[in-house]
Amino acid sequence: MSKIVAWTQWSDLKAPTGVELLSSHNRPLESSDLSDITFYVPSYMGGKVALDYASKMPNLSVLQMPNAGYDDALAYLRPGLTLCNASGVHDASTAELAVALALASRRGFPTFARNQTLGKWDHQRFNSLSDSKIGVIGFGSIGKQVAKNLSGFEVEVIGFSKSGRDGAKKIEELDSYLPTLDIVILILPLNAESKHLFNAERLAKMKDGALIVNVARGPIIDTDALVKELNRGRIHAALDVTDPEPLPQDHPLWSAKNVFIVPHVGGNTTAFEPRARKLIESQLELLAGGQPLKNVVGQG
Repeated sequence: MSKIVAWTQWSDLKAPTGVELLSSHNRPLESSDLSDITFYVPSYMGGKVALDYASKMPNLSVLQMPNAGYDDALAYLRPGLTLCNASGVHDASTAELAVALALASRRGFPTFARNQTLGKWDHQRFNSLSDSKIGVIGFGSIGKQVAKNLSGFEVEVIGFSKSGRDGAKKIEELDSYLPTLDIVILILPLNAESKHLFNAERLAKMKDGALIVNVARGPIIDTDALVKELNRGRIHAALDVTDPEPLPQDHPLWSAKNVFIVPHVGGNTTAFEPRARKLIESQLELLAGGQPLKNVVGQG
């Protein structure tokens, strides 16, 4: 088989015979000839800048995303190019953030943090996570991990997915459940069907006092509709992702009522690197051995 030339952000991966490893240490992307690269892993959190280098790699055969989400990479597919995502790599980190956002929002942590900066002791009663009815929208590997993490609490969890497999309800049934859910956690891919899944009509169907947690992609929620609903004071939101993103400093979502925003940190923890390295090393072993790759999500 032809030589595999792999570029990743790590220069010390374990690679099989026949694989040449490149990184910024010996092949800086911004100033090098990239024509020999056949396997490319964009730097994690590198965004469009990192993805754009794929267009400068005419012999690229595998684009291995470091994220579970890959909607932004579909535009780079071309004949002969295989797109893989990092399914499984971010399950632990993203699932724990989803539960943390739900718990923090229900128990009033954002209010307590603001009061701490003011030196203000203000005893208040907030909602408990216990006894909540929680809908997990998107019941893939991360959604299942969210449900597993929540199993330690006294809550009822209902999964929703397009297929309705693995005990989940079908997303087409969501509207009939929305008025009963205390917490809605979004962890589904962004595509034509899921964009603005939570529009003004669907947000209005949420239960008074309910919380929506988004650890998926920002455009799954209609931001303008969310801002209006939040400012009515009727529902709450905890967001790891927004639309637009990064959220501009003067955006009205920052100052909306009942919202807790963190800057897209769901997968970016110490748990990322060992899992990502293990996946990439496994993919290179498969590729060198002529075996099918894992996590194939697109084929040019």
